[in-house]
Amino acid sequence: MNAWVALAVGLIVGAAAMAIGASAYLRRHLRRVREAERRARGAERLAEIGAMTGGLAHEIKNPLSTIGLNAQLLAESIAELPIEPDEKGRLDRRIGSLRREVDRLRGILQDFLEYAGELRLDRRPADLNTVVEELVDFFMPQARKQGVRLMADLKAQPSACLIDVPHIKQAVLNLMLNAVEAMATAGREAGPEQAGAAPPPKELILRTERGSSATGGAQLKLHVIDTGPGIGPETLEKIFRPYFTTKSGGSGLGLPTTRRIIEAHDGRIDVHTAPGQGTDFAITLPG
Repeated sequence: MNAWVALAVGLIVGAAAMAIGASAYLRRHLRRVREAERRARGAERLAEIGAMTGGLAHEIKNPLSTIGLNAQLLAESIAELPIEPDEKGRLDRRIGSLRREVDRLRGILQDFLEYAGELRLDRRPADLNTVVEELVDFFMPQARKQGVRLMADLKAQPSACLIDVPHIKQAVLNLMLNAVEAMATAGREAGPEQAGAAPPPKELILRTERGSSATGGAQLKLHVIDTGPGIGPETLEKIFRPYFTTKSGGSGLGLPTTRRIIEAHDGRIDVHTAPGQGTDFAITLPG
């Protein structure tokens, strides 16, 4: 009889344990389901906000264009007014300030639309060295204007890859613009102790090279190297955050847009820098 009692107790205990386990499993499952539903609602909400903000940006561009056009017409009318030169100059400066702000807002909106909009790539076989040469030719006048020596160092042989050329050019051009601006700013902000010393040469180098991934896959690398002031640790950890910028008037979307384009190509972008020693933005693409 005791054996039967022990068996019954064992069965009851086992059933209770199974019930407890099943209950715990159900609770975990319900938590996962609720978490998945919460993430889905959050993603849907973000998509709605993205669509709304994109539409809002488009709506703002139209009145901005109207304001810019009217500012231009006002400037032309002021030029024809029979008033004193000093008064005319004062009015011209005010209209000029208005037009500059309109242009700045238009640029911010354009950067936002490029960053927030859908990224549709048209990837085709292209020669990365040729892309770099075209960028150098295009950017050379602006580099010379800023006193920057622009060079191409094309070591990738062969350099064929599957890319969307206009998007890759946009990504690299963002890096080139930042590099030239950083070197120009460093020159303007040189301290008194550096006044007697020869300033470091301003150089911007676009270098290509071939490599391989950890799994042995072919890769192409494109380095955008400058001899500017470098990036401090506190700034470095923020540079790819949307709207973070150290430049007055900057939108803070150039580098995030660059990273988005590179990652859409299944690539990555790394930064090697040190204060006072320049910066190397290294883009890695499947080769």
